[in-house]
Amino acid sequence: MSTKRQVLGRFGELTVAKHCQCPKCKRSQTLKRLPNNFKCADLICDFCGYLAQVKATSVRSIDAIPNSVLGAAWGPQKDRMAAAIYFPLFLVLVAGKQYSIFYLSADLQNPEMFKARKPLSLTARRAGW
Repeated sequence: MSTKRQVLGRFGELTVAKHCQCPKCKRSQTLKRLPNNFKCADLICDFCGYLAQVKATSVRSIDAIPNSVLGAAWGPQKDRMAAAIYFPLFLVLVAGKQYSIFYLSADLQNPEMFKARKPLSLTARRAGW
């Protein structure tokens, strides 16, 4: 059974794949979902291999970007930031039946934008990351 956040995340990934063209090769309908728990990337272009991350969040207004968005996989994200490797980010804001999609390219990202997520408790289903 999926949690509300997992359902929201899946919606975000499917929405970007359906409505956005690949930022690199500009082809439509080539962005495909990667398997769950793929580290630091959610979509791949099946034509040019472009990788992107998708973050979806519930908001009151789809016109204003929130101050923060929940992150995941902090260990791999931190390692990639230390090596100056960033994946482009699609931000999907959802308010009821309305949504908006924002895009942040990798070259506009920096370590100060990201905050470490609190580790899962030892009793959590997937603890120990």
